[in-house]
Amino acid sequence: MTDPAKFHATAQKVIRQEAEALNTLADQLGDSFAQAVDLLLNAKGRVIVSGMGKSGHIARKIAATFASTGTPAHFVHPAEASHGDLGMMTRGDVVLVLSNSGETPELADLVAYTRRFGIPMIGVAAKQHSTLLQRADVAIILPNLGEACGTGVVPTVSTTMTLALGDALAVALMEHRDFTPENFREFHPGGKLGARLSKVSDLMHGDGAMPLVSDDTPMGEALLAISQKGFGVVGVTDADGALVGVITDGDLRRHMAGLLDHTAREVMTVEPTTVSPDALAEEAVALMNAKKITCLFAVDPGAQGKAVGILHIHDCLRAGII
Repeated sequence: MTDPAKFHATAQKVIRQEAEALNTLADQLGDSFAQAVDLLLNAKGRVIVSGMGKSGHIARKIAATFASTGTPAHFVHPAEASHGDLGMMTRGDVVLVLSNSGETPELADLVAYTRRFGIPMIGVAAKQHSTLLQRADVAIILPNLGEACGTGVVPTVSTTMTLALGDALAVALMEHRDFTPENFREFHPGGKLGARLSKVSDLMHGDGAMPLVSDDTPMGEALLAISQKGFGVVGVTDADGALVGVITDGDLRRHMAGLLDHTAREVMTVEPTTVSPDALAEEAVALMNAKKITCLFAVDPGAQGKAVGILHIHDCLRAGII
């Protein structure tokens, strides 16, 4: 028989222990953190992140986070480094080495290589007098708080702190570089995050796909434009081509009597809701939900009020934004 209450208590103990460790780490961060950020910012090459075992898994994640947030980085496996991958490091790089004990034997060749060729090295470990921290240019000391497993041998608390430290370094670098969501999308165009960062201009239909008629167009022709383009609406433009109105199903119902005797100007809703092509598509979805509409014309402020595209809620669905 399993004991759910016991499992629940164990989970709470582990999570609380790791949360307390993170608080301790935050309180004990010293000048070495700022020194590490300066070293990373001044790197003329790439950031090389390395670690063995569980530290290696954390190192891979840190390298990936750096790379996706504007700091060129890659992971080098310390064992592979001893068999040729040391050539992946060059002068101008900065090396970030992770090891809870600071004595991981597989790191010896990589550390020696950085010392031989003057490649700056940041060491992260829990033992202040360890070989790694003694040889590092910048030494970041993790609080030595044991592990959450109870036996002290399974990396849990230590890896959580190291992961959080890597995130802190990445965010500090982002803030210094004014890294924006648009920058992030350049490195991450796929998946749900990439979809959320899509712009209206990435998804909208432009040029000949837009349903547009002039304001003096007879409603018979306007109805044809609505049917042919398939968006369920038609935009109405003035003599200069600026978008001045939109005709929707609601407008058609309100003018059902004698509809074909009217022009587009007489039926349209004036001052329609529009969106900038540079806006995030997620913002456009929020606007459509708020206005209870399914289409938005994109109007570029620099185009004298002319529509440059149309976005349908289905475009956002297909892109995975909703």
